[in-house]
Amino acid sequence: MGNPNETNKSRNVSRQERRDFMKVAALAAASAMIDPLSAEGGQSDPASADASAAAEVTWNKAPCRFCGTGCHVQVGVQNDKVVAIQGDQKAEVNKGLLCVKGYHVGGILYGKDRLTQPLLRRGDSYVPISWDEALGVVADRIMAAPDRFGFYGSGQWTIPEGYAAQKFMKGGLSNNHIDPNARLCMASAVTGFIATYGVDEPAGCYTDLDECDVLIMWGNNPAEMHPVLFSRVIDRRSRGEKVTLIDIGTRRTRTTEFADEYLEFAPQSDLAIANGIAHLLIANDTYDKSFVEKHCNFRGPSDPPSLKGEAITFDEYKASVAKYTPEYVESISGVPAEKIRMLGDLFGRRDIRITSLWCMGMNQHTQGTAINCLVHGAHLLSGHFGRPGDAPTSLTGQPSACGTVREVGTLAHALPGGRVVVNQAHREQSEEFWNMPSGRVNPKPGHHTVNLWSHFCTPKSEGGEIDTMWVQVTNPGQTLPNLNKLFNPKEKLKEKFLIVSDVYPTATTRLADLILPAALWVEKNGVFGNSERRTQQWFKMVDPPGEARDDCWQTIAVAHKLLERGHEGMKDKDGQFIFRMTDPTGAEVPAWKWEHYYDMNVDKALFEEYRKFTTLKHKNLAPYDEYVKARGLRWPVVEQDDGSWRETRFRFAEFDDPFVKKGNEFEFYHSTTDDGRAQVWFSPYVDPPEMPDVEFPFWLSTGRVLEHWHTGSMTRRVPQLDRAMPRAYVEMHPEDAAAMKVENGTMVVVESRRGRMELPVWTNGRGRPPKGTVFVPFFDETRLINDVTLDAHDPFSKQPDYKKCAVRVRRANAS
Repeated sequence: MGNPNETNKSRNVSRQERRDFMKVAALAAASAMIDPLSAEGGQSDPASADASAAAEVTWNKAPCRFCGTGCHVQVGVQNDKVVAIQGDQKAEVNKGLLCVKGYHVGGILYGKDRLTQPLLRRGDSYVPISWDEALGVVADRIMAAPDRFGFYGSGQWTIPEGYAAQKFMKGGLSNNHIDPNARLCMASAVTGFIATYGVDEPAGCYTDLDECDVLIMWGNNPAEMHPVLFSRVIDRRSRGEKVTLIDIGTRRTRTTEFADEYLEFAPQSDLAIANGIAHLLIANDTYDKSFVEKHCNFRGPSDPPSLKGEAITFDEYKASVAKYTPEYVESISGVPAEKIRMLGDLFGRRDIRITSLWCMGMNQHTQGTAINCLVHGAHLLSGHFGRPGDAPTSLTGQPSACGTVREVGTLAHALPGGRVVVNQAHREQSEEFWNMPSGRVNPKPGHHTVNLWSHFCTPKSEGGEIDTMWVQVTNPGQTLPNLNKLFNPKEKLKEKFLIVSDVYPTATTRLADLILPAALWVEKNGVFGNSERRTQQWFKMVDPPGEARDDCWQTIAVAHKLLERGHEGMKDKDGQFIFRMTDPTGAEVPAWKWEHYYDMNVDKALFEEYRKFTTLKHKNLAPYDEYVKARGLRWPVVEQDDGSWRETRFRFAEFDDPFVKKGNEFEFYHSTTDDGRAQVWFSPYVDPPEMPDVEFPFWLSTGRVLEHWHTGSMTRRVPQLDRAMPRAYVEMHPEDAAAMKVENGTMVVVESRRGRMELPVWTNGRGRPPKGTVFVPFFDETRLINDVTLDAHDPFSKQPDYKKCAVRVRRANAS
């Protein structure tokens, strides 16, 4: 067949086109609503179809396939094809609105290079093979060394897909080497929530955006990355409401254009800013004494380090933050002292409500857990917590990073429902729910993402512990940091075997030994969980092309192949297949056979099994059929006396959370100190592990763009989005560009101690970095900026820092 992995060729964009970049990007949103959803992948307004065709279009609900906002769309299907997309007017999340990617989401199904059959590498090319042969190849690799097998997924797994992968690995293979791409984007938010409240995920919800008086963005750019949520705040302003926006960032973005205050800080010095707020609250005697006395403890770093830290008194905490005066914070961060005082004054006011938002800027940080805890602490210390509009809230970038990764627990150390493998009681509970023999779940955590890929890219003779890796729903060949260490070495390691389930050829399939074609979005049933704890369900609406099949089925089918080969772990303690499914009469349904997979709703069966795990940490879910009727429900969802199911908007607050004891007002019922209190942490400012120097004088930050989602493997197949943002670039300050005698479109080399990448310059664009800083988006697989980034990571979350490393920049034709 040849090689399916020829990447999109670099676009030849003229300088004039480059100067028109912003205009084209702005027009993309308009084109999204008027172009027909053709083979090219555009969208249509259903009204544009003729009357006879419109009568044949059927409409159903689904959450959008892209980010963690969880917008609902109405999907129009005609003749087994998605022909139209609308924002769902009944959805509380987006109220009928979509971003430019959302309006084009139907087009992601119809790229011309869809993978449609299993492909096995032979030499430098691939040959088509049957699914039965492909499943056998996977099973044989696992059987040869079950403990040297790794499974890598993401927050793009649906809840049933992630749950099946968890059960297969931890309940079947006794193997904890399963981790998600979400380790790279929200792991520090998880550890921050756990260290502060004893349990993961935000206490508030999107309603906070409708109620806050002040919205603080900590290193994120919601105007482009979460535009539907940001529009809720901008719409309030258009109605005459007063909402103060404060953008705390390391470069100007489109969010900055709407901000009342822009505080530009030196990379990593957000730690000092948060400590400066705490200092002022105490020094000015404006902290909320009643809230703190009733509901908070104080913690500091411990030796050895842990998420429980060491107990400190209020006076010890006061002494720790005392040196973070506005002037001292200015000396570290570059933010003027009067702006630090402004933040302290706002948090000290009781007559306003403050919501903080953050995403990758705080999470992709070698001190990500610390800065998450410090921002939570500012809200707790000031009492800006637990009322609508008063909330510290992290956002996620993947559609089910919360529902699948954080709740199902598809992490190397975790088990479903907030459990962890090192806890014997948690292992025993999981074995009971799974009907597994005692001792089946391995107590030793598996390798986290950076270690997992490091071991895979290290020869066995040199200590590499992973021989076979199966990747589903993600693209690590583009997203891993320091690719020259963590991915590219695989090319020369013939003993290693890479299996990739995907929809299109990617930077990851480039090195795959076996490629499995996957179904996408509404080509299968699914359940996602978004950033506000909202669980969302949809049904399959169209068939996948060719032989593409559901990821969940692939996992179950491989498990059955292992059962056929005699792997005892594929049996429960009663000797039954661990994924045994039955119909309403009790007859077994052979769901491992593709022709029978949709004889029943496998998603529903797995979801109902998973529900049993959710009550331990008060993440209670309703029955599957309740989500069929709703546009999502925010957990905990509890049954009422009349048999209805009630969602929870605000956790830990007596007025809304059914698990808070009456009379407590607030209760952190999973407190790490077992006393119902949250923890206010002190963590000092520390320098980043790598800083600019004479040899590498620039900071490099990486991130996303409005038009593309993550690595662009879906959105770059949509012509309108691809034309609007055709290739990656390097943003530079105009003075830095002038000093190098380069201008827009000039090709330069961005180089670190780990790798180099050639990119065109863009100055005075939508993003404007300060002098000495450059920014590169990572969506373009023809320009892999992660050849340049470093793999240093947070000690608790193990999340790498993509936001700061040292680079040099030179003309591409210079020596």
